[in-house]
Amino acid sequence: MINPHILFDNTKQSRKIKNFLEQKINNFSLSKCNLLIVIGGDGFMLASLKKYNKYKKPFYGINAGSYGFLMNKFSSKNTVKNLSKAKAVTISPLEMNVKNKLNKIKKSIAINEVSILRQSRQTASLEISNGSQKIIKKLVSDGVLISTPAGSTAYNMSVYGPILNLDSNKLSIRPISAFRPRRWKGRIVSDKSKIIIKNLNINKRPISAVADNYEVRNAKSISIQTNKRIKFNLLYDSNKSLQKKIKIEQIRKETN
Repeated sequence: MINPHILFDNTKQSRKIKNFLEQKINNFSLSKCNLLIVIGGDGFMLASLKKYNKYKKPFYGINAGSYGFLMNKFSSKNTVKNLSKAKAVTISPLEMNVKNKLNKIKKSIAINEVSILRQSRQTASLEISNGSQKIIKKLVSDGVLISTPAGSTAYNMSVYGPILNLDSNKLSIRPISAFRPRRWKGRIVSDKSKIIIKNLNINKRPISAVADNYEVRNAKSISIQTNKRIKFNLLYDSNKSLQKKIKIEQIRKETN
């Protein structure tokens, strides 16, 4: 028995889909539902996952945005019946701990990626380590991106990062517009890694750290690792799982 609670973004298309669904199914309260339907785009899904995962309910996304990689396609004919047949995919986020230049610690989680970005016209100067092992002593660039498999088709792909299978147990580390060394293409590491990024010139070259859409400015050092204690359960139409979407992106050819 499907007892959903509907969450929807404040857009015309999201409201239209929400109104359609409410004519077909009951909209239960958060306390009485056994499924959260999220109507919007990937950004709204990411925000909903972080806000409502405490209810320990699975999430079924319906795309009312542009690409909607984390979402299912809306169909007036099939969406309601697809709910009962949807297949679950479980993912864990990255946990970001940032020490700013005042030595205050700020934390957040990232389902897609953590972005380290230059905060001024000056390029960033970064040291990147995996635990006690240095990955690169000095990277001069616009920043660096640490991506989960679920997020590897998002910003990571835009900086020519590898697309990772959900079961790869890997993370992608990718430079953003590397200046020195120019030919450094990043690295793929285990999802058990603890990645530590230090700003080598805090005063002249400030950086910000962004976990999905949560930003911490004037970062001094950042540690990033997968938090396996947190699990998000996403539901996908049985023939279009997140894993299948990743496979499609791996073989997709760009067209002009």
